[in-house]
Amino acid sequence: MNKKRIKMILPVALPAAALDNFAAQSPETLRRPDIAIDFVGCRAGATTMDSAYESTLADAFVLDAGATAEAEGYDAVCSFSMSDSGVAALRSRLSIPVIGAGQAALALAAQIGHRFSVITMWEPWRQHVLENAAKYGLTAKLASVRHINVRPNAQELLAGKEHFIFGALETAAKEAITVDRADVIVLGSTTMYQAYAHLAAALPCPVVSPGLAAYKACETLLDLGLAHSKLAYPTPESTCDSVFHSVPRIF
Repeated sequence: MNKKRIKMILPVALPAAALDNFAAQSPETLRRPDIAIDFVGCRAGATTMDSAYESTLADAFVLDAGATAEAEGYDAVCSFSMSDSGVAALRSRLSIPVIGAGQAALALAAQIGHRFSVITMWEPWRQHVLENAAKYGLTAKLASVRHINVRPNAQELLAGKEHFIFGALETAAKEAITVDRADVIVLGSTTMYQAYAHLAAALPCPVVSPGLAAYKACETLLDLGLAHSKLAYPTPESTCDSVFHSVPRIF
């Protein structure tokens, strides 16, 4: 079988074990035998995505990680983060589909309800949700962005903290529903996927996992033979894909 290949890029540098944790959020029951998924981290750059400085680093190093994906034989690329790091630059550089997990999740939420709320881990992640909602024309659909004031860990994810974090996320989500009048809840990070099943069972409305939304968005574009418009994302006249190659890999 000639499999289609998707390159999932995390906007931070991660060891192999952490990449395996991210891969686990796409269960075999949702994967197709004709599509292969590779999870990769950046060579260096951002660590916590807590500021404009970190966001700029992430944009640059996600571009570095994905710029040659088409030449490597990939059929689609995904910026596997609610920040959608590097998406615009990769759409300019590549002709194959480029998906951002943030855009995929927010667009899906907008389709299945009137107002959605994003529940995330800590305050610094709130800004990129607000910026992306505005960029994608979804501010009117965004009921709120709530967080539980817990510093995220991109390597361990929620391991060992499930009991506390699941309860805190459930409380925040229920407040978004009752106070902010949200009728769809979006997990605010692909690092939060371990809470998806708990929240989906505990809440009276749909819950969107950005990682799953991104994977299925990639599948859809591949099935339909569609990619981003080159009128919207023109190909650069010249490229310099090796510009970051002198930066040593952290992992």
